[in-house]
Amino acid sequence: MCLDCPVKPGNDRLVTYGRRNTIHESLSTNHETMFSYLIKRLLGIIPLFLGIITVSFIVIHLAPGRPTTLQEAMNPKVSSQARERLNRLYGLDRPLAVQYLDWCRKLLKLDFGTSFIDNRPVTAKILERLPLTLFINVSSLIIILFFGILIGLNCAKRAGSFYDHLITVLLFVGFAAPGFWLGLLLMNLFGLRLRWLPVSGIASLDFEYYNFWEKGLDLGRHLILPVFVSCLGGLAGISRYIRQGILEILKQPFIRAARARGLSADAVLKRHALPNALLPVVTIVGLSIPGLIGGSVIFESVFALPGVGRLFYEAVMSRDYPMIMAELVLGAVLTLLGNLFADIAYAYVDPRIRYKTRGS
Repeated sequence: MCLDCPVKPGNDRLVTYGRRNTIHESLSTNHETMFSYLIKRLLGIIPLFLGIITVSFIVIHLAPGRPTTLQEAMNPKVSSQARERLNRLYGLDRPLAVQYLDWCRKLLKLDFGTSFIDNRPVTAKILERLPLTLFINVSSLIIILFFGILIGLNCAKRAGSFYDHLITVLLFVGFAAPGFWLGLLLMNLFGLRLRWLPVSGIASLDFEYYNFWEKGLDLGRHLILPVFVSCLGGLAGISRYIRQGILEILKQPFIRAARARGLSADAVLKRHALPNALLPVVTIVGLSIPGLIGGSVIFESVFALPGVGRLFYEAVMSRDYPMIMAELVLGAVLTLLGNLFADIAYAYVDPRIRYKTRGS
């Protein structure tokens, strides 16, 4: 068909069908490329995961202190035969390689063993404390995203103003303050001096006598300070990313074109600059997935919350090897899957990114 020849009126359906067919083939090719990229990433995760758990297992067992240290400290006159019986009870009398292979065999069955502290299944203990940790961290992440985007947008709109400088100073002071120190200050202020909020725990002593609404209010009062402490650092990071991203995008040619069309400043910010500035947030959310479990060690310990973070701290202090390895495996899986999620989500959000297979 000659390109210079006019299209006949009867051929417009053929042209439309050809365009639709081309678009369909392009989407199909893109999905196949994404699928092959996903398979390669999943296959690459396996050796990385094995390396993480191997190094973790070796480091934990070579660290100073043993699970039997506490029992031996309670009875300084314990005999060598008693020490051998304790090591045999925990399976520590075998070579390290044998212990590792036995642990890997159990891991394939999703069996993390029993805790050295109370002989309870490790999985059951984690599942008991997981809901509280997930609730606190998911709530914190939602608050961080909502207020971080709002603050970053307002700071970009008023860049260089007193408001921008004031918010920047306040956020970075909160970001620089250590979490445990800030938690103790807030406990002293709102719990001991003002007596507005409880200082520790998840519920009051007479919690079981409350009705439904009183229980909800009591739980909320106990979680205000932990959620606030866990939000402060992330709030500073998200707001700075959004602010800087919007200021960079406002220099782009398509923003000048939008202004030339007569759009207001608010319309340019919200409809053109903000959606493009949200792209780094996708990566941040993906990298925040491991923190849903492992990022709560400090504030759960400070506020005496019975969550997974405090459970990990207690396991480390008592050298509870099965519990430590179970939480490290959980953290490694979430880290690897979070990175994978960030890459895939970024590709769907930003159409300029295409994953190419080798040889293409």
